[in-house]
Amino acid sequence: MKPGAIGRAASALSAGRLAGERMGLLPPEMRPADETDAYVVQDALRAMLMDAGMGEAVGHKIGCTTPVMQRFLGIDNPCAGRIFGTTVRQVSGSFDFDRLLHPGVECETAVRLSVDLPPAGAPYDRDSVAHSVGAVMAAIEVVDDRWTDYKAMDTPTLIADDFFGAGCVLGRPVSDWQSVNLAAVEGTMRINGTHVGSGTGSDIMGHPFEALAWLANSMARRGRGLRAGEFVLLGSLVETRWVERGDVVTIELTGLGTASANFA
Repeated sequence: MKPGAIGRAASALSAGRLAGERMGLLPPEMRPADETDAYVVQDALRAMLMDAGMGEAVGHKIGCTTPVMQRFLGIDNPCAGRIFGTTVRQVSGSFDFDRLLHPGVECETAVRLSVDLPPAGAPYDRDSVAHSVGAVMAAIEVVDDRWTDYKAMDTPTLIADDFFGAGCVLGRPVSDWQSVNLAAVEGTMRINGTHVGSGTGSDIMGHPFEALAWLANSMARRGRGLRAGEFVLLGSLVETRWVERGDVVTIELTGLGTASANFA
């Protein structure tokens, strides 16, 4: 994409998100042609949203790392986005339902990094990223369907707009995660006390750290790295569930704890 088109695409996505307006397909001349273009637009969008007061980009999210989410969205490869500081909650979070267009929730495993994963260290695998993980935790990702028809959207545009990302609730960090078999962790999600889905850690690309390695390698190809202090949501064990005003969402991951979110 030409620099002017990148800026116009990012501006359109930023304006739509900040105004809380549903968006359709971008004009062809502003539409990222592939995932390479998509992440360039995403970088430009990140700078605009930070300038607009959404806070630092403090974390990352990865979508479509599990079969259930790949089937749900019809996308068979991981897709990454950024998470901004003002949208992060700890353990039990509240979100203003009316500030979201069509909010949904996902049941996730998250990691917080204690050591950088720089581009020079690539290629990474699940063993080589493990040394960078300072803590593992249960997490709820909050997503928002900001589109007039998300099923009609092209994947590069979804990536450019942070792949539905709208925030998260991070559970209490487990620093001795080495004692937990992360591939065998069972995750469950309930809405208003009703069980709505479950999954296993191995659903995430065979092991949750495979998703972390994928992100580190993807960023390395763009000359970027993951930094100590950042967190990464590794993908949902449960199909996205759309919520209504007043809903209370709880998740539990065996050995990793719980998190909750309410939509007031």
